[in-house]
Amino acid sequence: MDNNMITRNNMLAEKIIKGLQSRNMCGYYVQSKEEALNKALELIPEGSSIGWGGSMSVGEIGLRDAVINGNYEVYNRDACQTSEEKRDIELKIFGCDYFLCSSNAITEDGILVNIDGNSNRVAAIAYGPKNVIMIVGMNKVAKDIDSAISRARNIAAPVNAQRFPLDTPCKHNGSCANCKSKDTICCEFLITRYSRHANRFHVILVNEELGY
Repeated sequence: MDNNMITRNNMLAEKIIKGLQSRNMCGYYVQSKEEALNKALELIPEGSSIGWGGSMSVGEIGLRDAVINGNYEVYNRDACQTSEEKRDIELKIFGCDYFLCSSNAITEDGILVNIDGNSNRVAAIAYGPKNVIMIVGMNKVAKDIDSAISRARNIAAPVNAQRFPLDTPCKHNGSCANCKSKDTICCEFLITRYSRHANRFHVILVNEELGY
């Protein structure tokens, strides 16, 4: 990344963090995956219960492996063998201390936009876990809510659809068709504009491209 882009992202991150603070949320800014991992672990006391939804960013910085191998009580949905076992773990995650995830988009003034198919991820973001730690690459920054929703539907959803055995228009043509397919991964839209519970959200902005 060249110096001009770094400078631009540094200034933009400062604006986003001020926006998050105005919304009763905490924001942090780091330059690398390694710094993001260290910041996240710094926020989580040993012995805490931890769960996550589907998130490429959490895995890309090594956070998922770090908590699995650390001194924590981990609800690992990825280790489940059956759909019933997975559902049981996902329900337990609602009572955990820390929920790990990313955001499909974040606006320049600190609004979080997420879409979900199964809806366990957006449900946990909205309510349940005591704390939410989000790992958000600067590639996910959007100008406003409309741009953020467009990013979630036309970038995040079509790319994520490639990861699963789904049959949706976006998987085949790379763009949102506002479908009602039985496989649609755009079942629920969550716009988080304020946190009633102070400092429940900890958003770690990373000056790298993470996730989709």
